[in-house]
Amino acid sequence: MTLKLDVQQDNLSSSQISTLQEMRRQCARRILLSTSLAASGHPGGSLSSLDFLLVAYGMIKNDPLQPRWEGRDRLVESIGHISPGVYAVLAEYGYFSEDDFLAGFRRTGSGFPGHVETVVPGVEWDTGNLGQGVSTAVGMAQAFKVKQQENRVFCLMGDGEHQKGQITEAIRYAHKYKLDNLTVVVDRNHLQICGPTEEIMPQSIGSLYEALGWKVLRIDGHDYNDLFLALKTAYTNTSGVPIMILARTVMGKGISFMENKAKYHGSPLSPDLLEDGLAELGFENSFEQWRQKRSQPVRTETIMEPRTEYPEIDPGSPILYEADTMTDNRSAYGNALLGLAEVNNVSDKPPVITGVSCDLEGSVKMGAFHQHSPAGYFESGIQEHHAAAMSGAMSCEQLVTFFSTFGVFAVSEVYNQNRLSDFNHTNLKIVATHVGLDVGEDGPTHQCIDYLGLLKNFFRFSVFMPADPNQTDRIIRCIAIERGNYFVGMGRSKTPIITTEDGRPFYDADYRFTPGKADWLRRGTDATIITYGALTPACMEAWKVLKAEGYSVGVLNMASLVPLDIESILEAAEIGPLMTVEDHHVGTGLGASVAVVLMDKGKACQLRRLGVHHYGSSGKPAELYAAQGLDAASIAAEAKELIS
Repeated sequence: MTLKLDVQQDNLSSSQISTLQEMRRQCARRILLSTSLAASGHPGGSLSSLDFLLVAYGMIKNDPLQPRWEGRDRLVESIGHISPGVYAVLAEYGYFSEDDFLAGFRRTGSGFPGHVETVVPGVEWDTGNLGQGVSTAVGMAQAFKVKQQENRVFCLMGDGEHQKGQITEAIRYAHKYKLDNLTVVVDRNHLQICGPTEEIMPQSIGSLYEALGWKVLRIDGHDYNDLFLALKTAYTNTSGVPIMILARTVMGKGISFMENKAKYHGSPLSPDLLEDGLAELGFENSFEQWRQKRSQPVRTETIMEPRTEYPEIDPGSPILYEADTMTDNRSAYGNALLGLAEVNNVSDKPPVITGVSCDLEGSVKMGAFHQHSPAGYFESGIQEHHAAAMSGAMSCEQLVTFFSTFGVFAVSEVYNQNRLSDFNHTNLKIVATHVGLDVGEDGPTHQCIDYLGLLKNFFRFSVFMPADPNQTDRIIRCIAIERGNYFVGMGRSKTPIITTEDGRPFYDADYRFTPGKADWLRRGTDATIITYGALTPACMEAWKVLKAEGYSVGVLNMASLVPLDIESILEAAEIGPLMTVEDHHVGTGLGASVAVVLMDKGKACQLRRLGVHHYGSSGKPAELYAAQGLDAASIAAEAKELIS
């Protein structure tokens, strides 16, 4: 069964309401069956949200035969655990069959996971843990505003999840940027896993939105006409003020013994209670027939492939910093970002290159970009969790999105948000400045020394750390033209240009950065120093010291940390001992990666790992490096000892 509701009509007709009631009956049956068949799942919230889902999918612009039709509206389920309700409704509207859903729900390898994911036709986002969906929806709505498109975005949220602070960040942002194409709907059933929301953590959800500038509509979440009229108001909203619909609902709605019972938030019905529940809906118990179907191999025909859309980008003309230039990598990043804007963000079209920062525009060198492309720059304030999640969503809407802040905020603080971007196959470009001990006087709380150790846990992020401004410029242009997730990190300090032995820029006008390819800055026959980023100049100074004392040592710049240049590591191991040098926790950085390569390839080689062994203090970077044995003299001394 399907239904199309017209926002131009004044009210729902009696026949439309009757159709919705029958659709609800069928969907409630699927909710009970799917969770009992899987012996797990969340039937209670699925039943309380069901009426909204039925009306919403009947109103929004969508095409079940083209789930990723460009003109579609977006409906993000932030409460991803109500997947039984979402899948039941999507089956009702023809996105896939009831058989596919009930036979596959929560089975290994099927296309119907326990929490909503984009492998399911009609699902827009892998919402993950609670509190993330509204930032995602804000990112989509912001992208449509940038591109001047009429698509609408709806986000279904729970009341318990509003205990998450990130939601407040997103609410503030949406009001600031006048996202009237965004509507949040809260399933206000007053229950969460451990009991009433008022006992777990009391709050006034409607007042929160109103205090932060939103319009709030309070309705009966089980009255179809109430839902229709509220969604109609939201759908035609052009006021510059986003709308929140506070829908009063009942946990377990429609099954008498489940209603207002917190236990059914995440508990399926036992076989005997399932029979009672199905009888209330007017159905015979078909559990055994479906159980037999679930004994067959899972079907995978419905599984959606990841999004692949990405705009065509002009990388612009590389900037060459001459050998005598002394500047910081973050300034080179800012110049490259401006260059990308100049050739891609043309005056008569919406911007393609966008930038997001968190009250650090000057520090991350986004000022020139902001001035050139004000419609593409978004100041999120000190709201890193929201900014990271929002940026990931924006990057999936044909916008090349750069998210920039300090390393501790871009990686350590928002690890979960980046993890969700990884799940969602986003195209996020994280460029973090102020990484490592090079942050200096700000002290250990701001010295991000865990970036690589954390990012190596992801499966779809590449990690690059440029050695100088020239390499920074080429890396930024490289990631702009390529789809996928990238992290580029750099320190705070000015850094010399890496040169050849005869004094020319090593990364000259002909250089093009290649992911997974390291650079031999110097060749040697006694040993190899493998390094990257802020400590590359110190390693080059150590090379000079060693050369003057008669040692022949190579220097390999591993700017591409994920993926690694395994061939170059093995080549270096054939020459002799290896020493990794990095401004990173010594146990989880490049040294650990090199050790794993040697082990995996069965290559016996002496390896010494230099890095950060303890939290730094507040002081000048050079002094902090010396205290941890990461200055040129210490590196040279360690190399001599290793060789001998």
